[in-house]
Amino acid sequence: MTTLVYLIIVIALIVIAATKYKVHPFLSLLLASLVIGFFSGLDSVTIINKVTEGFGSTLKSIGIIIAFGTIIGAYLEKSGGAQSMANSILKFVGEKKSSLAMNITGFIVSIPVFCDSGFIILSTLNKALSKKTGIPLAVLAISLATGLYATHVFVPPTPGPLAAAATIGADLGLVLMMGLLVAIPSALAGFLWARKSGSKINIESNYDIQKSDGQKLPKATGSFAPIIVPIILIALKSIADYPSLPFGDSLLRDILSFIGNPVIALLIGVVLAFGLKKDNNKSSSHFDWVSSGLKSAGVIILITGAGGAFGNILRATDLGDVIGDSFSSWNAGIFLPFVIAAILKSAQGSSTVSIITTAAIVSPLLVSLGLDSEASKALVVLSIGAGAMTVSHVNDSYFWVVSQFTGMDTSAALRTHTLATLFQGISGVVIIYVLSLLLT
Repeated sequence: MTTLVYLIIVIALIVIAATKYKVHPFLSLLLASLVIGFFSGLDSVTIINKVTEGFGSTLKSIGIIIAFGTIIGAYLEKSGGAQSMANSILKFVGEKKSSLAMNITGFIVSIPVFCDSGFIILSTLNKALSKKTGIPLAVLAISLATGLYATHVFVPPTPGPLAAAATIGADLGLVLMMGLLVAIPSALAGFLWARKSGSKINIESNYDIQKSDGQKLPKATGSFAPIIVPIILIALKSIADYPSLPFGDSLLRDILSFIGNPVIALLIGVVLAFGLKKDNNKSSSHFDWVSSGLKSAGVIILITGAGGAFGNILRATDLGDVIGDSFSSWNAGIFLPFVIAAILKSAQGSSTVSIITTAAIVSPLLVSLGLDSEASKALVVLSIGAGAMTVSHVNDSYFWVVSQFTGMDTSAALRTHTLATLFQGISGVVIIYVLSLLLT
């Protein structure tokens, strides 16, 4: 039990370092790795080896994928592709259902784009729609925010679930397909709360819709392609590699296994994203747009690697057996990753840090908790994601992006956005629990 006490102390220190002293997660996770290593009685050589080994092995599997994902996000943001997707969905759904359209738009846009960036990109469209349709701005804002949030924590190649899948050792295709199944009702829960709570909040929008008409946006099909095509390819690879071999042991299976590899699938997505940059964007080059995406990727990759180092240190201790024995009588099962992630999320604010840290903590426990099958590993990743959205409040930068870009005061944002993320997290973990009963 001594190792478990040390872990609780270290997690508390990570939270305090992030919230009170604003220590960067990259440093706090690496320092936590060293501290837990020494406290657990590991010798100095083993600690260094485990830290570097965990850092390197994690980045080996997902570093390139994160980079490609952020490049696609940069192209969607800078080209207006995200807004083009929003306009397309709006035409399909209809102006009177603008809030649903924004929820769906957020759901799609946040797969490669961070949720706060996606909200900023689409916030002007929200204001324009509110002015044009008369739908309260708060309804549109929370609908968009919750749609963005759902795929942000559940669907690769968003960095959080991508990193968790690598740490847990889950099949990325399974995480992607199950993640979409869980993300849909989670987004719907946020949308329903947006309609209920947002309609009671009055926010004046002085936005003139004509301001957005001058920008020449890329076609919707070209905007959707860099997101949809890689998802389809990754899903097809998982199907092709299934033990029953639905495509047979043929050339087709070999091709699908190659182009459906996340690295190749995301590279294809990057190539498709290049088509979004038109001649009217002469003020910047492809080099500038790619560099912009890679700058975002750098921080994410380092935090992810540090989380991998932390997890590798934990695996070198007896922590797995200790926690497994402690929680076996609770029958916590799939709810344990949710609870740990929710505590970390609520305490320090960042969903991505919560996901990466929780994955590192839970990874050594899978066998002792009976969650080591392929389906179980994917569900563990999703359970972590559900916890990492529960809840977004004043210590979360996304909370302030939503409130400030919408013009809501803190009290209104807590009643709408924060409660919406609570209902999203709960609905997500309930769906995950049902899936665990059916699949494991």
